[in-house]
Parts: sequence; C-alpha cells; structure tokens
Amino acid sequence: MATMDDQERSKAPTFVYVLTFFSAIGGFLFGYDTGVIAGAMLLLKYEFELSSLWQSLLVSITIAFAALFALVGGFFTDYLGRKPVISVAGFFFTAGAIVLGLATNRSMLLAGRTILGAGIGLASMAVPMYIAESAPAHLRGRLVTVNNLFITGGQVVAAVIDGLFSDVTNGWRFMLGLAAIPSFIQFVGFFFMPESPRWLITHGKEDQAAEVLHKLYTSSLEVDAELENIRQNHIETECVRQSVANQSSVIRQMLKSSALRRALLIGCGLQMFQQLAGINTVMYYGATIIKMAGIKDNSNAIWLNAAIASVNFTFTILGVYLVEKIGRRPLSISSMAGVVLSLILLAIGFRLSAKHSPSATYHEVNGTVCSEYATCSVCVASRFCGYCFVESANEAVQGSCLPTTPEHFQMSTEGRCHQQDVSGGLFWAYDFCPTSYSWLPILGLVSYLLFFAPGMGPMPWTINSEIYPHWTRSTGQACATATNWIFNLVVSMSFLALTEAIGIEDTFWLLSAVAACGLVFIVKFVPETKGRSLEEIEGLFVMPLPAASTFQPIEGGVEYSRLNES
Repeated sequence: MATMDDQERSKAPTFVYVLTFFSAIGGFLFGYDTGVIAGAMLLLKYEFELSSLWQSLLVSITIAFAALFALVGGFFTDYLGRKPVISVAGFFFTAGAIVLGLATNRSMLLAGRTILGAGIGLASMAVPMYIAESAPAHLRGRLVTVNNLFITGGQVVAAVIDGLFSDVTNGWRFMLGLAAIPSFIQFVGFFFMPESPRWLITHGKEDQAAEVLHKLYTSSLEVDAELENIRQNHIETECVRQSVANQSSVIRQMLKSSALRRALLIGCGLQMFQQLAGINTVMYYGATIIKMAGIKDNSNAIWLNAAIASVNFTFTILGVYLVEKIGRRPLSISSMAGVVLSLILLAIGFRLSAKHSPSATYHEVNGTVCSEYATCSVCVASRFCGYCFVESANEAVQGSCLPTTPEHFQMSTEGRCHQQDVSGGLFWAYDFCPTSYSWLPILGLVSYLLFFAPGMGPMPWTINSEIYPHWTRSTGQACATATNWIFNLVVSMSFLALTEAIGIEDTFWLLSAVAACGLVFIVKFVPETKGRSLEEIEGLFVMPLPAASTFQPIEGGVEYSRLNES
C-alpha cells in the first residue's frame, strides 16, 4: 500500500467535510433535543404542573425509545444502508419538534419526546458509523469526533435558546419547536449525500463505491489502494460470514469469538461507564442542579446552565485536536480521572451547603411535619415541604418550613408564602436553599465538563466506530449504542429519585465511586487505535490483554492474522 507524508495525508477534498457536516447535523440535533429539556423543564413543570415522576418520564421516554431504535437501527443500516437510516432520523427529528412546539397537554409532550427518541436512537447509531466508513483513515478519528463536537454544540445552542426564551410567554414552545429547522435542512441535504463506500461494496455495487471514493480522496492511487483494501476485507469477512451461516446469529458468533467478545466488551463497557459517570444528569438536569446549589431565579439558573454547556463545547474542540495527537487511550484515561475528582468536588460542595444551611426557626404554622424541620436543607428534602424566608443583606432570615404539595409546589398550603407570587422581600424555595456556597457546586459542574468533554464525551463513539470487523460492525455498533441509551435511561430515571431518597450529596459520592470503576476499566482493557485503518484495528483484539492495552501504533502498517476463535 502506498504511503504518504503527513503534509499530503492532511489534505482532503472539500466534499469530505461537506459530508461530515450534513451527517453531524444529526449529532447537533441529538445534542439540542437532549439539552433543551434542561431549561425547558423549569418552565414546563409550572405550565403543566409536572410532578417529579412526570419530569423524569418526559426525559426518560426519549431515552427509552432512543435505546430501542438504536438496536433496530443496526438491522436497517445493514439491509437498507447508512444513508436512508440517517434520512429517516431527520424526519423523526422534524416531526417530534413540530409536535412539541404545538403541545397543549402532557400527552402531546410525551408523544413529541417519544418521536424525538426514535430520531436520536437512529442518528446516534448510524452517524458515527457513516462518517467512519467514509472518512480517510488519517482523518477518521478527527471527523468522527466532529460529530461529538456537533452534539455539544447542539447542547450549547439549546442552552442559549433556553435563556433567550426563559422570560417570554410560552417560551418553551420556541425552545422545543425550533429544532425543526436544522432537522429539515439535514433531511433535504441527505438526498444529495452518497452511501457509505464500504456498504456499497458489501452489496455488490463496486462501481458506485469507486465513484464515492473518488469524491473522498485526492488521487487515483489512494482510491485504488482503499478500494483494494475494502475489497479484500470484504472477501475475508464473507468467508467468515459463510463459515458461520446457518449456525447462529451475528451476535452469537461475536460472543463465541474471544477477539470479538473482547471488542464488544470494550465498546459496550465504554458506553456504559460514559453514562454511569453521570454526564446526562448534568445535561438533562443541569439547570435543576444549579437551582439545588442555591440559585433561586429560574432565568439565572438557565443562563448559568448555558455558560456551563459552553465549557462542554469549547473543550470538545480540544478533543478534536488531541484525538489524533495523543491518541484515544490516554485521552480517555485522563478524562475519566478528572471526572472522578470533579464529582467528588460536587459532593463536597453540596455537603458544605447543607452544613451551613439557613435555619427554619420562625414558626408560623405549628402541628405539621414540616414545622419540625430545623434547617432549610432538611425541609426541602421532603416533597411535601418548602422553605419560606426573607432576604436581608444577601442572607436568609426569618425562615420557616411550610407544608405544600408536589402538584402545587409553587406556594405553601398555608402561612406567609400561601400565594402564587410572593413579594416584599419574601421568597419561596421548594427545590433549593439559599447559601453562600453556591459557587462550589457550580465550579464542580464546570470542572466536570472541562474534563469530560475532550475525552469521555467523544472517545466511546470514536472507538466504537473503529473496533468491529465489517461483518459485525452494524451489530456491534447497535449493541454499544443501545447500551449507552439503556444506562442513560437508568441514570436519568433514577437521578431525581436518588436525590430525594439519599440526598444530592450522597448521589454525587455514588457517581464518583462508579466513575472510579470506569477509570479502572479503561486502564485495564481499552487499547490504542490511533493511526490504524479499520481493517488493521481488528488485529488488536487477537493480542493478549496487556499487549493490546499498551499497543502503540507504528508507521508503515502492522501485520496481523484473523483468527476464528471459539
């Protein structure tokens, strides 16, 4: 195979970037539709009187359907192609945004979030695969990471839109409905995008594959080399496919082979620990966590969430630069180590806030459970109590714990705060406590995203797009993506319940312990894939674990053998 110097390899036709852009709009919508709910929820829960259960349901129904459609997407990308699946995802994104923007009741909100889940599941599975199979090898890691950059960019735009419309009447309609614009652009744009050249060759369309490769590479020499590489890999994988035909399903064959089993373990494990480290508690409930930290104004909480989301976007750009410089493995290890420390900082921040919580010694209503609580933090831990206080010199005074109901939490059922809009220096706190330590949990959130964004954000997607042989790629990618969404569902469904059951402080201690387990997993199992072709990477998984995890790519290629292990 011909080799090129770094200057020549860095060049790529403009079409490569156009293809990446239209593909990554799916990532932008993934980010927007998962991020916009953080700010919109603060308005929706008042507009539709949503309980904690309904709030969790609106977040989780999207994730549940994303997991389901990520799994079925593997079948459709194999038999229909990568391009049609991404086009269908664009249609779902558009339809879901329209339903949400026009919603008049909880059921319409639920239906819109369900449709979005289908689009997110298909896009999250198909887009990284499509980009990885179309990109030149020396740009693949960077271009797949661009998809993650678009995800975090979508989250930033969502947070800014949340802030802009936070004080507008029915502003949540704009927050949820504006996503129809980029989704329609992608839907139309994909009519002009080609199919993945690897998929075309596996379906006997070699002439079409050659045409696509001529758009993706600068010279005929590169096209011929890549075409031969894909063709040979297809012949070998067809031999494997034929040898296992009529024996069992692809997933069973993956589990029977120790090399493929290891690849699947690493792919699914990375996606699992990405979610169990708590990223989507930050993205879905970011504004809620900021309010829990002691920020009483909804608009301020939404704008702070936008600022924090911009950290995620900015440091994802750093990841795009570093992924081909220092490699996937060191980036993942350093990222997860920083995540563990940041979660500990969050736990300490909420601990200090609780320890110095203002008192509730102003007894205006007696004979209730709430009147027995002595501090704000204990008071608001109950779903049936809220904290009523007067603010003087930036401190809470004359604080009292008053009864309320989860359905009408905007005010107390009796006492000074028994009115929708309290005034005269009086404040009602149902989901936060005023504290001078608000800055510490917010610093923890910023630190968390600063470390997470360049590594554990994009690396699970990048590595999963690389580590499976072609004949198992759709199945492996679908399993890993579904794993991501399943654990995303577990975390998002349990976060508010955990904060109510064990408290926000212990919830972050728990997340930090799980993230530490993820760090051990990465150090022990994850190999380096930087600089290898998709076909060469398969050879890593026939190495013993210590050799694979410390493998360093060398210039000029690598020799390996495919082993049919059982």
